[in-house]
Amino acid sequence: MFGARGELYVVIQGLLFALVLFGPANIAGMPPWSFGPAMFFRVSGLALIFFGLVVAALAAWNLGRSLTPLPYPKKNAELVTTGLFGYVRHPIYFGVILLAFGWGIYTQGTLTLCYAFVLAVFLDMKSRREEIWLCQKFPDYQRYQKTTRKLIPYIY
Repeated sequence: MFGARGELYVVIQGLLFALVLFGPANIAGMPPWSFGPAMFFRVSGLALIFFGLVVAALAAWNLGRSLTPLPYPKKNAELVTTGLFGYVRHPIYFGVILLAFGWGIYTQGTLTLCYAFVLAVFLDMKSRREEIWLCQKFPDYQRYQKTTRKLIPYIY
């Protein structure tokens, strides 16, 4: 059955990420951002993109064999609470959010920033479902939830 392990979440996440990258950046005829120098937005956006890629890659490496695109944990998965997972429970999602907002800033895309916000809200929803499964699989997960932020280190 499609969706039993969260496949639909992965499809929607992919579509939203594609919208961030390839969707219209602004409403037709909307002028570029005029409240700051374009170079500032380019450099800031690239920095967020780079940081997001590094965070997501390091988190994937921290997961090792437990890594899966699905929110449902693998049978042989181990609970990882060290490395980036010591700061945030979903560092890959955090990296993707940084990347999406970085792209919006880089392109100075008002619509792109809106898509990035929708992606962030969706990843929060996806993580809620994922955490139900993680609590079922790992008895220590609820304790981990109490000591580690969910998506944004030290904030949320």
